Amino acid sequence: MELLLPTGNPRRGFKAGPHPPDSTGQPFSFSLPLSLFPLFSLSFSSIPHPLFRSRALTARTRPSTPTAMQSTSTYLPTVKPEGKLFAAQATLPKLPVPTLDETLAKYLLTVRPLLSDADYARTEAAVREFAKPGGQGEQLQQRLLDRAEAEKATSWLASWWNDYAYMAYRDPVVINVNYFFQFVDDRLRRAQTERAASLIQAAVAFRKLVVSQELPPEMARTTPLCSVQYQYLFNSCRIPKKPSDVPATFDPATHNHVVVIRKNQFFVFDVIDASGRTLSTAEIQAQLDAIVEQAGDVTDLPLGALTTENRDTWTEVRDKLVKLPGNAERLETLESALFVVALDDSAPVTRDEVGRALWHGDGRNRWFDKSMQFVVFANGKAGFNGEHSMMDATPTGRLCEWILHNLAANKIDHGEPAAEALPKPEKLDFVVTSGIAQSVRDAEAKFDTVADKHELHVCAFDGYGKGLIKTFGVSPDAYVQMALQLAYYKMYGVSKPTYESAQTRKFAYGRTETGRSVSCESVAFVKAMEDPSTTPEERVALCKKAIAYHGKYMKDASEGKGVDRHLLGLRLLVQPGEPQPSIFADPAYAASCHWNLSTSQLTSEYFDGYGWGEVVADGYGLAYMIKNNSIHVNMVSQKLGAQQLRHYMVEALQDMRSAFAAVVARNGAGAPKSQL
Repeated sequence: MELLLPTGNPRRGFKAGPHPPDSTGQPFSFSLPLSLFPLFSLSFSSIPHPLFRSRALTARTRPSTPTAMQSTSTYLPTVKPEGKLFAAQATLPKLPVPTLDETLAKYLLTVRPLLSDADYARTEAAVREFAKPGGQGEQLQQRLLDRAEAEKATSWLASWWNDYAYMAYRDPVVINVNYFFQFVDDRLRRAQTERAASLIQAAVAFRKLVVSQELPPEMARTTPLCSVQYQYLFNSCRIPKKPSDVPATFDPATHNHVVVIRKNQFFVFDVIDASGRTLSTAEIQAQLDAIVEQAGDVTDLPLGALTTENRDTWTEVRDKLVKLPGNAERLETLESALFVVALDDSAPVTRDEVGRALWHGDGRNRWFDKSMQFVVFANGKAGFNGEHSMMDATPTGRLCEWILHNLAANKIDHGEPAAEALPKPEKLDFVVTSGIAQSVRDAEAKFDTVADKHELHVCAFDGYGKGLIKTFGVSPDAYVQMALQLAYYKMYGVSKPTYESAQTRKFAYGRTETGRSVSCESVAFVKAMEDPSTTPEERVALCKKAIAYHGKYMKDASEGKGVDRHLLGLRLLVQPGEPQPSIFADPAYAASCHWNLSTSQLTSEYFDGYGWGEVVADGYGLAYMIKNNSIHVNMVSQKLGAQQLRHYMVEALQDMRSAFAAVVARNGAGAPKSQL
């Protein structure tokens, strides 16, 4: 990295179908019923054949134009189906606008367990005022219906959501937006570069299925899900801009390189050569070995730390960076890569250590704006970090599941090395001024402060899993949601607003809706569990009522009939100068959206964990997996006591099993046993 000292005028500048997987990309049993967000497109129909025509390394010095780089508030994708992936896209239904009456009635049900009698009476009055005939609620509802008609080619929510929830968000993406998957160990590939090479090879194979559209769409039973988000898997990056960031995608026909970060240094090499041949796994490993050797023990100025900054600050620094000689081309090379691979020199061991390293690491040997980053540690442990703005965890989760399954099943073609020598990996030597260097150091200090405020602990409960829960005749997801409620109640003696992510991708351009997990039924259940005078029968009956209510709410949410997205749409249609509607002026509205527990389920037998940050300072991020014989919960907070919550989660799961087992035994069926 060249350092330019400034002179007098310095230069400046985000459940697939239950079918067995195979290497052709057929759907596999990947349980993500309720997603962790689509929205503009690279039209694959414009890609020339062969699909993966390489751009020579020397051509990277010439800037090219991204397929698209503009605000999602003004651009939404069009899809030209030419294969399986988008075949059903044109027939997907549009996201509905619920009736005002059904949303307001449901809203009152969700706030009742959170409010005192006096506060609830005030909220009821505010809702009545909002709903009165000819009033503000009806006016806003009509505006929303008009918007839905005007946006019927896409979705009334899509452009709003991308900006409101992601691109206009100015806090750093790391901790606050990005999420991670922790992979199970590969016992056949323990060396760092060997593990990384196999992941790259399998990812490139999956990319071919996406670009050719031969990958089948995800399915919810027999219903295909929207596939628009798949256009942001590869060759995609978030670009900092004011007042709202923008996504960029790049033509996969001419961008066949990966970027590898080692010792804060950036290296690039093509994984598909000029003839269209994918490098063999052995060749990829040789390139990675060469990078490790070339990087040596030198730790460069960590430009990647800039992607941990406030988005406005990062925008300003990036503007200075691109004005220095050659940096615009170097940045484009980084942003247009298939994906980033971070080769860390650390060797985390425990789930807590690996999870934390994947979630944010040291904040330096990363590029957090990239849609996809694979991280491989010195001891061969590995995982994934995803930028959340244009994709939820369903496409990336499917990608990672596919990679790990097909590697384990030996279904990946590792190829044969070519006779000719490969070009050496190229180092991206960014030019920086002392001012930019200081901005990097400032970003490092801010990141360290934020990271130090956080804790991550994993509750790995091996007592039982969904196999046993199903014998109780209840939904495993709703059962674990009630366990989370019970654990929190055990620790704090109160129930607080809880968010569970519900997937709405059965609709075109759908992303998520909020599942509100706290109900009058859930509160009655947790109180009964902590009351020593209640019987197992009473506890189980109340648990089943709470589970039934939660299941119904989540079903409604997945049908686009939750509370939060509809109310958001109405709120965004209040015009300047108009009075604030009574429902939104009522303190209960903001309080009921203060998510002390932010939760979601994503389950794969190939994952050893996943997670993200909390959404409020006094809250927890709780990512959970319900495996056949175990339940894992990743617990993150600003040092509120995740270790203690982990203890109470284990206690809650044990208490619930005891209650259900006692009822089963008294009914003469014998106590159920978990499968070990």
